[in-house]
Amino acid sequence: MHSINQYLNALYGRWRAPLLIFLLAISVTACATLKNEKSGEPATNTDIASPAAAPTADQNAKLPELPAEDEEENDPFESFNRAVYKFNDYLDRAILKPVAKGYNFITPTFIKTGISNVFRNLFEPTVIINDALQGKFKQSASDTGRFIVNSTVGVLGLFDVAKHLSMPAHNEDFGQTLGVWGVKEGPYLVLPFFGSSNIRDGVGLVADWNTDPVTYIQDNTARWGTWALRVVDTRAQLLGASSILEQATDDPYLFVREAYRQKRRNLIYDGQPPARKFE
Repeated sequence: MHSINQYLNALYGRWRAPLLIFLLAISVTACATLKNEKSGEPATNTDIASPAAAPTADQNAKLPELPAEDEEENDPFESFNRAVYKFNDYLDRAILKPVAKGYNFITPTFIKTGISNVFRNLFEPTVIINDALQGKFKQSASDTGRFIVNSTVGVLGLFDVAKHLSMPAHNEDFGQTLGVWGVKEGPYLVLPFFGSSNIRDGVGLVADWNTDPVTYIQDNTARWGTWALRVVDTRAQLLGASSILEQATDDPYLFVREAYRQKRRNLIYDGQPPARKFE
């Protein structure tokens, strides 16, 4: 299930002009010169998606009770969403998945691990800010130390030194912060290129964009190239999820929708969601 949940966010590519990202990704992989020993296998690095630490009883007490809204499908735009889902799926099959397979084939595991570590490190500023906004000050301090250690000793995040110093990775974003503050998720939405979302997480994406260091790279070629490599690297790690999704159900749309909502719920409550509230 975790592989499917991760797959839900693999296609959105971090905001504007995702199609250009896909096309740039082809150029990135075409320039590679190394060959992976294990062709077609998904990356085994798990640092980029490390689970959040279990919250304390005090932390859970601060979180809002899950609203009854989450018991409902809450998908009033289903016809539109299904059309966008098919569009995204077509682009993934036609462009992104083949590029990811090529990247996985030609890139040695240790290089893929280093690239994933760098992108994990670039996500840390967003995590640190949202730690603080959610009142997780101890976690924010730990993640700040993690960012400093990996950016220096770890050579800009190429090596995840911090994980050996009792500073595990966490996953926090502005969509989660809004959820912690009690903002309801709103209707389910499938965004072109971005994939599964909802009103709350869509607003959160705007804030995430502005805390992403890649956004502030001045050179356009370097910025788009970095985004392209990030998308391809993420998709390459999730190649195994595609076959699981295809075999899991006759209606992948419904499966993805419910998996996405379950994933976001678990993230908001740090893996320990309370009992649902029925009205």
